Amino acid sequence: MSHFTNQPNRLDSGGMIDRTKLIEFTFDGKKFDGFEGDTLASALLANNVRLMGRSFKYHRPRGVMTAGSEEPNAIVELRSGARQEPNSRATVTELFDGLEARSQNRWPSLQFDAMAINDLFSNFLTAGFYYKTFMWPAAFWEKLYEPIIRNAAGLGSLSTKADPDSYDKGFLHCDLLIIGAGPSGLTAALTAARAGADIIIADEDFVLGGRLTAETYEIGDASCADWALETIAELNSMSNVRCMPRTTVIGAFDHGVYGAVERISDHLAVPTDGKPRQVLWRIYSKRAVLAGGAIERPICFPNNDRPGIMQASAIRSYVNRWASTPASQIAIFTNNDNGYRTATDLRDKGIDVSAIIDTRPDAPKCEGIEVLAGGRVVDTSGRLGLNAITVRMNNGTTRTIKCGALGVAGGWNPNVHLTCHQRGFPQWQQDIAAFVPGGTLPVGLGVAGAANGQFSLDSCLSSGVQSAVTLLADIDIKAKAIKLPKAEDAPIKLMPFWHVGYGKKRAWVDQQNDVTVKDIKLAHQENFRSVEHLKRYTTLGMATDQGKTSNISGLAIMAELSGKSIPDVGTTIFRPPYTPTAIGVMAGRARDRHFRPTRLTPSHKWAEEQGAVFVEAGMWLRAQWYPQPGETHWRESVDREVLATRASVGVCDVTSLGKIDIQGRDATTFINRVYANGFAKLPIGKTRYGLMLREDGIVMDDGTTARLAESHYVMTTTTANAVGVFRHLEFCRQCLWPDLDVQLISTTESWAQYAIAGPNARKLLEKIIDPEFDLSNDAFPFMACGKVTVCGGLRARLFRISFSGELAYELAVPTRYGDALIRRIMEAGEAYDIVPYGTEALGVMRIEKGHAAGNELNGTTTALNLGLGRMVSATKDSIGSVLSRREGLTQKDAIIQIGLKPVNDADALDAGAHLMRVDDPVNAAHDQGYVTSVCYSPSLGHAIGLGFLSNGSNRMGEIIRAVNPLQGREILVEVVSPHFIDPEGKRLHA
Repeated sequence: MSHFTNQPNRLDSGGMIDRTKLIEFTFDGKKFDGFEGDTLASALLANNVRLMGRSFKYHRPRGVMTAGSEEPNAIVELRSGARQEPNSRATVTELFDGLEARSQNRWPSLQFDAMAINDLFSNFLTAGFYYKTFMWPAAFWEKLYEPIIRNAAGLGSLSTKADPDSYDKGFLHCDLLIIGAGPSGLTAALTAARAGADIIIADEDFVLGGRLTAETYEIGDASCADWALETIAELNSMSNVRCMPRTTVIGAFDHGVYGAVERISDHLAVPTDGKPRQVLWRIYSKRAVLAGGAIERPICFPNNDRPGIMQASAIRSYVNRWASTPASQIAIFTNNDNGYRTATDLRDKGIDVSAIIDTRPDAPKCEGIEVLAGGRVVDTSGRLGLNAITVRMNNGTTRTIKCGALGVAGGWNPNVHLTCHQRGFPQWQQDIAAFVPGGTLPVGLGVAGAANGQFSLDSCLSSGVQSAVTLLADIDIKAKAIKLPKAEDAPIKLMPFWHVGYGKKRAWVDQQNDVTVKDIKLAHQENFRSVEHLKRYTTLGMATDQGKTSNISGLAIMAELSGKSIPDVGTTIFRPPYTPTAIGVMAGRARDRHFRPTRLTPSHKWAEEQGAVFVEAGMWLRAQWYPQPGETHWRESVDREVLATRASVGVCDVTSLGKIDIQGRDATTFINRVYANGFAKLPIGKTRYGLMLREDGIVMDDGTTARLAESHYVMTTTTANAVGVFRHLEFCRQCLWPDLDVQLISTTESWAQYAIAGPNARKLLEKIIDPEFDLSNDAFPFMACGKVTVCGGLRARLFRISFSGELAYELAVPTRYGDALIRRIMEAGEAYDIVPYGTEALGVMRIEKGHAAGNELNGTTTALNLGLGRMVSATKDSIGSVLSRREGLTQKDAIIQIGLKPVNDADALDAGAHLMRVDDPVNAAHDQGYVTSVCYSPSLGHAIGLGFLSNGSNRMGEIIRAVNPLQGREILVEVVSPHFIDPEGKRLHA
């Protein structure tokens, strides 16, 4: 083996790297060189860096173990400043010029970590030690234990600065989604693409080809790497194919939907202008093929965690793909023929193979390499990296073998994770000693190649073809099996072997979490034998690799201890995401001002011109009040708006109220079921107040529903609950009553709607609504509705409803005319001294009238609490009606909505204050209720409030206390009717 001077472990030829493009990077502040096409791990190995991190609990030295996303050890921090990214796997981090990487979980340095002292106390820090140690004395928990645990917990560190990069979300559709671009994935893609199907092929690597990029097999007359390049080139040339490297399919969801994260710019120092760093794709597929390959499993033996001890297949990957070797002298420990593949590839590249240690007594020979049949690795040496192994020979003698790296081949575990995301369980296949996908797969998903336990190259290629043909036939696409070239088809020769039971030294199962064979034995001894208990008691598989390199070994050891088979022990549930995923990409663009996009009402521009002060209401920006010259306090503006509206006329933009269009032959039946009160006999041209309950009998929302035609209704909801109510109705329509002929659509943004309230409201509207429409009290009474035209023929809707307690209407026009309408209303209202009023004045008037709103509809109140118990019909069934009559919700002393006024008019009321009897102590046992909404009423000249009081309807006139313990205030209040203004409703019907 020859090498470069500055990269001592770089082979002088071969690999899929561009040697003309030298890349500089740093690791722990030290400068190194690599090449384009390297990963951080391959470049570090080429530079003879084996020590890359420290383990979580004992801070033992750790080096790279794998060459893929399953890596448990080489976890580093990347970049600096605002772009600092913790817990990145060096094995999948593409090298780019100027890359900064730092090791984690060490102090003060990687070579000398003070916390490694934990390893000396390993006998006291065994599995479950925290459950036993931190129980006593109880007083130590808050002052001593918790601060220590919090300080030690976690891996890596956050920059705490705002992420400067953007993330996005998108939607893709295809006939066939192929997950994995190895041999089976490529042949499935080629088969489907030639049949004309729309396909997406996604792979987490930045180079498509899977294991073909890391092997020296031949496919036909070409190397497997060249065959892969030719196949990918053909796929890229086809318009019906979308190839997606750097894309991890993280989850399998219902209805053929898959989540995939595409890393657009992670391989760049700074994302290209206008490009996101990552995109979360929601892929809708008619069918999908999982061709995700398999992960080589380790063998547990004493001191098997030193840097330099790796998967044999990973060593093969580094040598063949990246021309990078972990050492100049390498040994192989195997229980199957695959370990020999690594040994011969190393030998052919001039790398010294010290020996092959094969657990099988009848191990085959290997030309030019010593084979120790029936051998076991029983110990290793080297403080910060491997320098020798101790082998117990088949005859019982021991032997020391010098080596800088050890490749371990314990068999292969198919990547079954995505097949389990909908609670499917894998099944055990004895001939490969591994779990394969079980019978219950996500609908429309097929599995091919190594992911299905087919490990020979020929079977991988052919299974990809067959999977594509079969799955496409399900969606009526006829695909022909493509002709495949000749490929390796060796049988599997494996002797299951999980761990070396020799001596008292620790053998590591989960290297990141420092779980040993001894820990699993302790869990068994203490009866934590269920796989879920084992996982949590020992922390097995709870690291960033989620057990990909450790779970099967742990299960095998527990099975051995329990006297059971591995399938009898069972497996844990695999959950999305498949690999660690940044929260940023989950949010996409929904951050900062885009976290919750602001909606503007149709009158927003006009309101800005009037100097309105705005407030967020749900996702809307609404005018809160309209200050006038000379007004120095917000309440001056609000009081003026209230008094002017009640004296003459006011206008308020109420577009943000939810509007749901409901149509269909069964629309009446549908509405009658979702509302607690009756709607079956609502006449056309009328509106009715409706009360909507949750299934548990608690009030969900209220609003009005207008019947515009025989099978056409318009439902309004509160602003805050508009989305929730629509979702609820869709659930009812699709899931509860799919047989009903009813359709729903949200029209909140489609109609600009204005409330026009006050004694002169009718006179104002008569100037705007076309003269052929009679607005007299007899022709258009309270709660009437209908289609009208305004301003000479513009279509509109008019509802005679009131939230303020005045004669009031709500006028709606298509949204694009909303700005023009508010200007026309103000022009027509000049003769009546019209005022615009905002949400504060609206709130004052609704409290004066006693209308319940969000403060009262707080998710805990019933119709009875709101004084609306009689609205829940006893003659029909509706959602929540039965449970609303539960004994606990119908008690005689239930809290009832009441009004409150201070005994002393100068006193202010506090929202949230607790209601107490005059002589009772202030404690929870004597709590009588609470205040929900308060305001200053300019109509009455003092503060008023709404609240809930035990048996409130029978306590009118009683003097009680409103107590605010947090701020140390209390006042005397009188219990009154919640209807402070016009309790008889004469103004409504004027």
